[in-house]
Amino acid sequence: MRKILSSVLAVLSIVLTVGVVSAAPASAAVSCSGTVTYDYTVAGLGELTIYYNSTNGGTNSACFYHRGAAYGVAAPTYVRAYRCFEASGEGQPCTVDISSTADLGNFAYHAGPRGVTGTANRCVAAYGYIDWGGSRYYVSSGRQGC
Repeated sequence: MRKILSSVLAVLSIVLTVGVVSAAPASAAVSCSGTVTYDYTVAGLGELTIYYNSTNGGTNSACFYHRGAAYGVAAPTYVRAYRCFEASGEGQPCTVDISSTADLGNFAYHAGPRGVTGTANRCVAAYGYIDWGGSRYYVSSGRQGC
């Protein structure tokens, strides 16, 4: 009985591990580089940029950069990237299929990169912000790269 229980636990452990590993490709190690597919600056203080490259069935990454008076000054900054279910409808709201992890911290130059893979035939979206002078300046890209 112990041998059977040990075998069942070992198989369950492998199944759980494989399940976790199979979900990992949707969020990959990415960089703030590639072809720019979206770029927007808010209030001269922050800039959300989405990049694309063709690795891993299409990889999109997002970075939120400090600009103007905020450049080089530590401030709460956030960015997150999303793969949408949709394959068309540039600028429209994104129904999120996969989300990257968020990058939030007291940064002086940028938050990110954060990215998602499997985007070759899908729209992507990103959201980022900087808190500055008691206000939050944010950019929500809507669907891009469709």
